[in-house]
Amino acid sequence: MKKANNAEEMRPEYDFSHGVRGKYAKKYEQGSNIVLLDPDVAKLFPDSKTVNDTLRMLVKVARQKVKKTG
Repeated sequence: MKKANNAEEMRPEYDFSHGVRGKYAKKYEQGSNIVLLDPDVAKLFPDSKTVNDTLRMLVKVARQKVKKTG
């Protein structure tokens, strides 16, 4: 992979003139966990809140079952 040495090598369609340096730096430092859902599963969940709520409920149910059987 060839690395660009100067701005003249940048393609004209790439416009970073309104970019903000470090815009997401603090959020990135906190860490992130990106998960790619398969398309059939993604169709069932309209947004990340729904995914998170569903997973929390599943964990709660699983823990209750472990307590009952353990």
